[in-house]
Amino acid sequence: MLRVAVVGSGPSGVYTAQALLQQSRVPDVRVHVLDRLPTPYGLVRYGVAPDHEKIKSLQSSLRAVLEDERITFVGHVEVGGPGGLSPARLKELYHAVVYCVGAAADRPLSVPGEDLPGSFSATEFVSWYSAHPDAAADGFALHAGSAVVVGVGNVAVDVARILARGAAELRATDVPRAALDALGSSRVRDVHIAGRRGPSQARFTTKELRELGALPGVRMVVDGTELALDPAYAAPAGGPGTPPLPAVVRRNLEVLRGWSQNPPPAPHGLERRIRMRFFLRPVELLERGGRVAGVRFARTAPDGAGGVRDTGAYEDVEAQLVLRAVGYRGTPLPGLPFDPAHGTVPHLAGRVLRDGVASRGEYVAGWIKRGPTGVIGSNRSCAKETVASLVEDAPLLVRGDVTADPLEALRASGQLPVEWDGWLSIERAEAELGRSLGRGRVKIPDWSGLLDAARGEGR
Repeated sequence: MLRVAVVGSGPSGVYTAQALLQQSRVPDVRVHVLDRLPTPYGLVRYGVAPDHEKIKSLQSSLRAVLEDERITFVGHVEVGGPGGLSPARLKELYHAVVYCVGAAADRPLSVPGEDLPGSFSATEFVSWYSAHPDAAADGFALHAGSAVVVGVGNVAVDVARILARGAAELRATDVPRAALDALGSSRVRDVHIAGRRGPSQARFTTKELRELGALPGVRMVVDGTELALDPAYAAPAGGPGTPPLPAVVRRNLEVLRGWSQNPPPAPHGLERRIRMRFFLRPVELLERGGRVAGVRFARTAPDGAGGVRDTGAYEDVEAQLVLRAVGYRGTPLPGLPFDPAHGTVPHLAGRVLRDGVASRGEYVAGWIKRGPTGVIGSNRSCAKETVASLVEDAPLLVRGDVTADPLEALRASGQLPVEWDGWLSIERAEAELGRSLGRGRVKIPDWSGLLDAARGEGR
């Protein structure tokens, strides 16, 4: 029997476990899927916007994998760090360990004023409305009248949409009670989405973009002169010696062009505006009264080589709330090698490299392997490559000294794992919480509540 630990229960971890079961070269495999949280599904539970029910429904397929009798979910287990299991100890308990720990850190703007109150990473905001137990307990008071979201990817569009969406529309989702109340009393009326480059280089998908224009009581504002600065904007189909833009980019430009040329009429009872801004590079967060009061942007322009240059002009945008959504980065896991330049664990086809040599029995998959690129489905092929390497190494991995029961060893080390039955108890408690509030299922947002629910104790 090949005993494997998969660290991380998000899509990359579950797809890794699934690929281990689907391969045929090693017929007898048992997989423990370990997670620091007492809940499975990773970013599908804590990163997908609550109003994106279709994507969140992916939990059903992940659930089917984790319910396989050859897989054991083991939540509330710390790996690395003080008091956690070290990679060396995991190697003693399992024939192989696959780390699928993602890229949890946000990239900073690295500008003056970034640490002012009122300035947050988009991840902090997402964690708050997604009920992540590590989210700040006091949450977001949303007393701002104007908000700036720095970044033009899907995360930026998600947080802007949640800021602009009415609380009544979110009531049917699993948004926690405190976040729903705060969003309901939000004073935000203007949301600016700003990117330092042009619309043809924005990273959002057309579906996400169009959703902004479909929000009730919201007007989209796009400056056609900013769009026209982008050389690709005038010729999305390409020309002599210039290939056409990718289809998604052409569709994005069509949507933006429509909003700039034929702005929709102000809806009855207009409440909020979303302003799409381009060629703006943040250089400073402005302060008033000890808090964020705005963002100073340098105006940029195309440099002719695919990038941008500063024009020497500046623009200040008033904002009492600033959310940065400029990318993610992996963080070191104590006991594993780490490449700080790329924010990944060095590897060869998923095999962890220590001093340039493959470390027997240690593997990576997902963002910690390849960086924060691709969509959820990209993790499937990434996991298959890693599992192919593991299966190829299997004859060298199976050994007789892996005999201890890993779960007993975890408990002996002071860990209090939450297994699948505990997760099912959390699900029942969240359903009951929703019923008590006259809603559907509502997430439990704190560690003590989750752990009490896992043990079947009342809240």
